[in-house]
Amino acid sequence: MDDGFDETEAGFSREALIEAIRRGGGAYGKREIARALKLSGDQNIHLKRALRALEAEGAIQRHGRRQWRLAESLPGVMVVEVHDRDPHGELLARPVKDDLDARIRLAPGEGAGGRGSPALGVGDRALVRLAPDGDGGYEARLIKRLGQSAHAILCVLRKRAGEGPARLIPVDRRARNELLAAKGEAEKARDGQLVLARISAERRYGLKSAQIVEVLGDADAPGAGSVIALHAHGVPTGFSDGEMKEAKAIKSATLKGREDLRDIPLITIDPEDARDYDDAVWAAPDEDPANKGGWVVMVAIADVAAYVRPGSALDRGAVKRGNSVYLPDRVIHMLPERLSSDLLSLRPKEDRPCLAVRMIFDKAGNKRGHAFTRGMMRSAARLTYTRAQLAIDGGPDDETETLLEPVLKPLWGAYAALKAARERREPLEIDAPERRVRVGEDGRVLGVETRQRFDAHKLIEEFMIQANVCAAETLESKRTPLIYRAHEPPSSEKLAALSDYLSTIGMKWTLGETPRTGRFNRLLAQAKGGAHYETVNEVVLRTQSQAVYSVDNPGHYGLNLRRYAHFTSPIRRYADLTVHRALIRALKLGDDGQTGEEASQLESIAQDISTAERRAMAAERDATDRFIALYMAERVGGEFTGRVTGVTRFGLFVRLDDTGADGLAPISSLGDEYFRYDERAHALVGERSGALYRLGLPVMVKITEAAPVTGGLLLKVLTPPEPGPRGGRRGSGRPQVRGRKGGRRRR
Repeated sequence: MDDGFDETEAGFSREALIEAIRRGGGAYGKREIARALKLSGDQNIHLKRALRALEAEGAIQRHGRRQWRLAESLPGVMVVEVHDRDPHGELLARPVKDDLDARIRLAPGEGAGGRGSPALGVGDRALVRLAPDGDGGYEARLIKRLGQSAHAILCVLRKRAGEGPARLIPVDRRARNELLAAKGEAEKARDGQLVLARISAERRYGLKSAQIVEVLGDADAPGAGSVIALHAHGVPTGFSDGEMKEAKAIKSATLKGREDLRDIPLITIDPEDARDYDDAVWAAPDEDPANKGGWVVMVAIADVAAYVRPGSALDRGAVKRGNSVYLPDRVIHMLPERLSSDLLSLRPKEDRPCLAVRMIFDKAGNKRGHAFTRGMMRSAARLTYTRAQLAIDGGPDDETETLLEPVLKPLWGAYAALKAARERREPLEIDAPERRVRVGEDGRVLGVETRQRFDAHKLIEEFMIQANVCAAETLESKRTPLIYRAHEPPSSEKLAALSDYLSTIGMKWTLGETPRTGRFNRLLAQAKGGAHYETVNEVVLRTQSQAVYSVDNPGHYGLNLRRYAHFTSPIRRYADLTVHRALIRALKLGDDGQTGEEASQLESIAQDISTAERRAMAAERDATDRFIALYMAERVGGEFTGRVTGVTRFGLFVRLDDTGADGLAPISSLGDEYFRYDERAHALVGERSGALYRLGLPVMVKITEAAPVTGGLLLKVLTPPEPGPRGGRRGSGRPQVRGRKGGRRRR
């Protein structure tokens, strides 16, 4: 291990540390690990370095309340929720508080009940002991039943005359089994309505019956895709009476105790469909003779801390939500609209309280210094990226023409310097197009388009990054507790998978080489213009770790920054609000800053808002999938171009070029030949011909089914597989799957 860890100096070995974590079964934190290794207090710094190094190399992972487990493994004992049965009637479960998508099967007979104890069923939670099943999943043995899950199952009610009892069809694509509406329950809703249901009777075989606990509306109504996504992922919606009462009683902030910034022509530049405006920018040449050619840049952010005090109803609600959630047809705000869309929105020509940072850069884009202030600003204009870019490119409108010389050109001048510094820093430059679903007022999908990315986007992004760095640097220098935006380097396992894939397309990744961001950028530049460019981008993106919020600071790998904290979006991210409060406390900018109680809770807050962020991302992705499926439902039978973005034992995932829609081409749709899944090659290989469907292959597909309720698209691949070595090998030890419907599968 590196990262400053020396076994001789530390007094314990890497192997001993891994064994202690293994014995803990995922339940040990640093204190328990230190106790298991019999470490003294002065060895804690070595333990921290060793844990960081093991995590960086992918050997261990954090989970829960700062606990550790071996990588790609679940704790030996954990709480699970039963979510389905397999075709043989055995119960399937998933972790309740874990971010791994693990396959857990209860051992035969477990949870069957008896001696007055009811059988364990779908929707129940249980404490179980896990053991690897040898096939990439886990077998669970029941320790204790914890009762019925509070989680209801989101379903569509189907009742048709002459077709027997009404059915409840789960909208979750992973749930394969329908439910029967319990006696009298079908009368609570109409055919085709969305309902929340809970299991009422559990049977080992046959369909389970369920009660309807809430009716949500028609499954084909405008916005149903968002309703489903929000409920499916448990996104909190609405505001409590206490929050609304506090929001209504708030009085606008005054200039008292603030610097008057209203004469500075700060402007906001946002997307056309922006719902809140919480950041403004301004730049000018530095007049200091000692910084010839340098720039002064100001970033002003809405002062949420002035209105949302620690421990208030608004604060409790905001931390519960963690962030705003942006769906194609609506926004689930973190704060009530009186704040997010009124008092805190940096609207033009209106006084607004702000927390601002004034940064000084030299002509090469290197930061020479910065200072924070609490001020009162007045936005000079609200521009979109498109309008700002058009003005710079020679096509200003009436408003942007008046802003061109005094405001826009200085902004672009400062950006040119910062861009040069960014290029020297070499952050990760992945080309990942962002697609937007346009939804009309009637809920119909008008189209799916790729967002254009201008220099205006990059300017705002780089200014915000620099402001975030300043926040982290200031709080560190003042020794004030804060939440970092942490991004770890890729794990060794993911780098090995990347290397395996690249070898199949004639490219190379040397595993012994340090995975610096510049190395990834050179790889992407090498692939650019070639047939595999999009897929290499996709695979490089999948290789990266997920950024999280943390009180520890491993740096931000993707941005190639040593210190980084979110500061620039407190209207929609709770992490930023905690950083604002920390700055107010550290710089003595008011009495509404970070409290001692909040500082002591930052670790748990960081974990909670990281979970809320993943929840929001999943809901946004699911809602987008459902709206796109609704759009494509009118195009069933149509043929589209796309490329293979995933290869599995059960088929191919294909992303359509025009819309970015993702669909599944089941193995049964690939023809009559047997196919085997070659994990190293990321391909399905024909047993007879050796022809293959590989990751990244351009294909023509036909849409055979679109299900807006689940967001699923089923496709038939029309493009034949690529030629390969003649004669696939049977008995090679790899999984074999058959391409013909009804064919065998061997795992």
